[in-house]
Amino acid sequence: MLSLLRKGGDLCKRSNYFVRLQWHHCGQVQKISKVLIANRGEIACRVMRTAKKMGIQSVAVYSDVDANSMHVDMADEAVRIGTAASTDSYLRQDRIIEAAKRCGAQAIHPGYGFLSENAEFADLCHDSGIIFVGPPASAIRDMGIKSTSKSIMSAAGVPVIVGYHGDDQSDANLLSEAEKIGFPVMIKAVRGGGGKGMRIAQTKEDFLSQLESARREAQKAFGDQVMLVEKFVSEPRHVEVQVFGDMHGNYVYLFERDCSVQRRHQKVIEEAPAPGLSWEERKSIGEAAVKAARAVNYVGAGTVEFVLGAKDHKFYFMEMNTRLQVEHPVSEMITGTDLVQWQLQVAAGEPLPVTQEQLELKGHALEARIYAEEPGADFMPGAGPLIRMTTPPARSDVRVETGVRQGDEVSVHYDPMIAKLVVWAENRQAAIIKLKEQLSQFNVVGLNTNIDFLMSLCSHKEFLAGNVHTNFIPEHQATLFPERSLSQSLIAQATVAALLTERAQLGYLKNDPNDPFSATDSFRLNHNPTWDRQLSYLDKTLNVKWSERSNGVFTVTNEGQVTEISAVLIKAPTGETFLKSYIDGQMTKCRVERVDGEIYIFTKECSYCFKEPEPSFANAGSAGLGAGGGALAPMPGVIEKVFVKEGDVVNAGDPLVVMIAMKMEHVIRAPKAGTIEKVFFAAGDNVKKNAPVVKMAEIE
Repeated sequence: MLSLLRKGGDLCKRSNYFVRLQWHHCGQVQKISKVLIANRGEIACRVMRTAKKMGIQSVAVYSDVDANSMHVDMADEAVRIGTAASTDSYLRQDRIIEAAKRCGAQAIHPGYGFLSENAEFADLCHDSGIIFVGPPASAIRDMGIKSTSKSIMSAAGVPVIVGYHGDDQSDANLLSEAEKIGFPVMIKAVRGGGGKGMRIAQTKEDFLSQLESARREAQKAFGDQVMLVEKFVSEPRHVEVQVFGDMHGNYVYLFERDCSVQRRHQKVIEEAPAPGLSWEERKSIGEAAVKAARAVNYVGAGTVEFVLGAKDHKFYFMEMNTRLQVEHPVSEMITGTDLVQWQLQVAAGEPLPVTQEQLELKGHALEARIYAEEPGADFMPGAGPLIRMTTPPARSDVRVETGVRQGDEVSVHYDPMIAKLVVWAENRQAAIIKLKEQLSQFNVVGLNTNIDFLMSLCSHKEFLAGNVHTNFIPEHQATLFPERSLSQSLIAQATVAALLTERAQLGYLKNDPNDPFSATDSFRLNHNPTWDRQLSYLDKTLNVKWSERSNGVFTVTNEGQVTEISAVLIKAPTGETFLKSYIDGQMTKCRVERVDGEIYIFTKECSYCFKEPEPSFANAGSAGLGAGGGALAPMPGVIEKVFVKEGDVVNAGDPLVVMIAMKMEHVIRAPKAGTIEKVFFAAGDNVKKNAPVVKMAEIE
């Protein structure tokens, strides 16, 4: 029945509750009993939770690949709006407005991303008689174009960074302006955010190539390739202030967040309040943010972003995000507020529920963004199935914000964020300790994640000291990505975990007292035989020998070193499997998973994936791939541009194709010098991970 309803376009789960909110517009009063969320994933689920708490019915919209998604299941109603590509679904303003009218929704909440900062969409909602849960279109226009916003801020007395924000977008003029400013410079798309359309040009020689790359990415993400050029501030801190305004001229700031730890200009971990600021500095930057909001008659939730000097704490306006931010939960945790509830109330015309004097800052909160990506490969985005996903239990001081469940798939069509893990504690050190502990309970099987990296970050002495800046990850690359060594204890645990999980899959365990092959109290011809077992970890092959001396007691030998281990598998009530083992009198307990010949071990420090040898038939038919050499796609995506053709001669490092994946641009370069023999894809083609993009003959 459910599938039939979805095929019809609507998923209806009626509710009898509504909240009496009023919208003061042109002297009219309108109740909001139903809101459409024009988004997907965790932010759609986040808005729905608050809507349900307030008694408001929620309407979801979904693309074909999201038909069975978590946000669709959470909604009271759902409407299909198109195919997988966001340009044919979540960016289709006409279909979203039509869905809202069809379901009788009085308001649309845009979430973040997609249409959340689109002034034309805000106008369209207004013209259609639908409340846009966000600021007026005029504020989005003023603050959405970075060059315009900086002029407004400068006039309002808010400090800004020196740069060129003019209309002459010719290559020659932008290069000339960059030379006047002085290298290095930051090239930014005037629209959008999230690190897209941003490049750093360190020298005059690399300016034009970085400019072209930024333009391509901006055009793809925002439909606009107008750029501004600014002085790049070396090792700045990224500090932003959560502001809120209502229709009655009231404004507050909910203190600041530090979002300095970033990769590819995108945030990895956020915290509130910012470490190291005095109360005078906190008040100063907060009041500057309110001044910025007043300058554009802002209404609703907004974030004013500043560049903050790491040493002198001088701050400069960077941009304003005219929407709810991904990291808004940390502000909620330190102020005890629900910002989505405030959004709905303010959009309905109600005044802010508190004044600035009534807002109190309590404790410290951190948010870790959990992504499908490979941190060790320059944080390359990933996609694929969430074969297993175990999250820490939610409580008042721990929040897990997600839009996916075990069995779902992280799609190549959208952002690769799996979840946000948010914790609160009385102080920063306690919050970091708590975050690391909760991260160790967030276990994912099926694709690579950044969880181990986040755990490593939580242990880094400079992060613990609060010495953060936007170049933190590159500066501490070696210590954030330490080379992992395998202890003999871990190898023994992995060997026994492989044995016991294999037995469990086959339906028997040798620690069953009724199993005659486990008996040790009578004569057996095969008593204590020694067996060989091969495992691999990363590029290292482990040839181990093992024997079972008695029920659940093993001897594991690796490279001549012998480890005695007593172990048993434990099935938790929640469904997880743990390996409880004793080595040299010390008990350890770690979660284990076996999936398709891979044994996952999740410890309190990090996770490990050990692989068993594939059967010989597993690689049949693949020997011819790449026989002549070439370049492979590092992830699934869509080919954006092809630079080469058959017969071309290229040098190592030359660009071959540009691929768009996870809304980011990736340039695939020649791994060596050679002649192009075949190009397998054209612009617009979909490509799978590890698929050969070009075939080339190496030049001797």
